[in-house]
Amino acid sequence: MRWVRDYTPQPEKQRLYRQALWITILGNVLLAISKGIVAHFSGSVAVYADAANSVSDVIYSFLMVLGLWAAQQPPDLSHPQGHSRFEPLVGLLVTISMTLAGYEAARASLARYLQGGKVIEPGLLSIVLLIAAAVKAWMYFTTRRIGQKLNSPTLITTAQDNLSDMLASVAAVAGGLAAYYINPLLDPIAGFVVAAWILRAAFRAGRENLHFLTGGGASEELRHKIVAITEQVPGVIEVHHLMTEYVGPRLIIDMHVNVDGKTPLNQSHAISDEVIARLQALPEVDRAYVHIEPENWID
Repeated sequence: MRWVRDYTPQPEKQRLYRQALWITILGNVLLAISKGIVAHFSGSVAVYADAANSVSDVIYSFLMVLGLWAAQQPPDLSHPQGHSRFEPLVGLLVTISMTLAGYEAARASLARYLQGGKVIEPGLLSIVLLIAAAVKAWMYFTTRRIGQKLNSPTLITTAQDNLSDMLASVAAVAGGLAAYYINPLLDPIAGFVVAAWILRAAFRAGRENLHFLTGGGASEELRHKIVAITEQVPGVIEVHHLMTEYVGPRLIIDMHVNVDGKTPLNQSHAISDEVIARLQALPEVDRAYVHIEPENWID
């Protein structure tokens, strides 16, 4: 009797995860240090908000290492279906880190606004932040590509955070220049923009990871796609029951399909195998369970 699901390590998959983790850790540490130095010497609250966000990025980077390591462990008797639910849990921790950074950015911006703002010398500040924005743009595209290839909610959430960081750095530059040339209050106002963008990204990422973590179902579009693929298999008359559930970042499909009641058992089994093969070829699907029933069968 089989007690746990089959599992075969995938070296290419593990290599891509390691690549994404190294990019995330090294990039965030470098940017947190550089932004912290600029914020200290410039006194810009917009840069401070951006630096606070980068510090939170460093914290979640190390949480990602632990969480993704746990998610990649093979099935065992304690987790016979695998450990993939650890991955959206890590994504949720990333979301919490983003939320704290957004709060700190908003708090610092409000305090500076109430003080009447401050004139910031643009010079080095603008150069460093524009370089940081370019680095984050590269991290965003690279991490998103890997995350989509692996169908990893954690890496996709991380990519969205990188995009937020890029836009935050651009907003910080704009705020510093506006404070210098127009009005000192525009620096904390830019800080508010940074905070709002961070919190917006955190909300969207949290909603998605909670969907994975709590066993949410497939979208309507994906459900229709699953039914269409199944009904294209020769011998399948119709799908009359379909239930989907996310176990971690990928779907489990449980379905009943009708075939001609006179179909031989070995042929019915072959139809079931073909449906399973086609459904499990979808990047969103982890496993499919197919129950064959004769047409006009009454449960």
